[in-house]
Amino acid sequence: MAPDRPPVAAPLRPRALSGIQPTAGSFHLGNYLGAIRQYVALQETHDAFYMVVDLHAITVPQDPAELRANTRLAAAQLLAAGLDPERCTLFIQSHVPEHAQLGWVMNCLTGFGEASRMTQFKDKSAKQGADRATVGLFTYPVLQVADILLYQADAVPVGEDQRQHIELTRDLAERFNTRFGDTFTIPAPHIVKEVAKIYDLQDPAIKMSKSASTPKGLINLLDEPKTTAKKVKSAVTDTDTVIRFDPVDKPGVSNLLTIYSTLTGKAIADLEKEYEGRMYGALKTDLAEVMVEFVTPFRTRTQEYLDDPGTLDSILAKGAEKARAVAAETLATTFDRMGFLPAKH
Repeated sequence: MAPDRPPVAAPLRPRALSGIQPTAGSFHLGNYLGAIRQYVALQETHDAFYMVVDLHAITVPQDPAELRANTRLAAAQLLAAGLDPERCTLFIQSHVPEHAQLGWVMNCLTGFGEASRMTQFKDKSAKQGADRATVGLFTYPVLQVADILLYQADAVPVGEDQRQHIELTRDLAERFNTRFGDTFTIPAPHIVKEVAKIYDLQDPAIKMSKSASTPKGLINLLDEPKTTAKKVKSAVTDTDTVIRFDPVDKPGVSNLLTIYSTLTGKAIADLEKEYEGRMYGALKTDLAEVMVEFVTPFRTRTQEYLDDPGTLDSILAKGAEKARAVAAETLATTFDRMGFLPAKH
């Protein structure tokens, strides 16, 4: 088995890489607490690369104007959430053509059976019908492999549902290294165990998400603050009156306590004491204020980037330049080891 540390483009700090799709419009609270907040923290300890994965977005039909607007919106929101272009590399996936080039190499290294076993394809193709599912949807985990390996990433911050894709990445990296010599870092999933799961405000049995949640149960960070406050105050609780963390018997109240704790840093046990003997209305009112205090500056910062497209474009162009410098080196080494004839200039 090839060693985990190849001699190609090894950074001084461990390297992290992750991406977010530009298909959702506004980020929601679950996005932020489950992933984006971790991105912000990782830029302090890692050589962090973050991308808006527009190539992945087209695995399902997209309106071109909407895709363009949502790509810009996703980048603006990442910056508004705290990504710092001086401390991380932020770029658009399609601005770095090496992704598609290495993606083809990895497609030719992946067994059909391996790709068929990806559970997310089964789930997504079932939703839209197997006849309508594209080859791109089938092979997108292989493009994801290329995304990771291009940057010699040590750590990939993902949710538990993406662990299978990291295993595929490790398998293909080891397969390539064994056949052609040490080329790729073998990445590890960076799954933060203590990340709070945020549930739908109207149906606390399901995770908050664009695809599953009801409009009233989803907190979009770019909603008007008064809309956000109204959703919190209308959240489902139960017929009891005791404010206690009990995900089994009191999922609605527990969800509100989790959100409150995660946004403020207060321990759930301290919140239980603070609201002892008080009604659900008090908890909802206070949490609504916490949410408004959080979303108001986020919305303002996002809009500032959207109102200054020159600055936003400049940040993304510099990010793509930094990303390409790393990606091009990896791709050149890959092509050379495979035996491709080098282009003469």
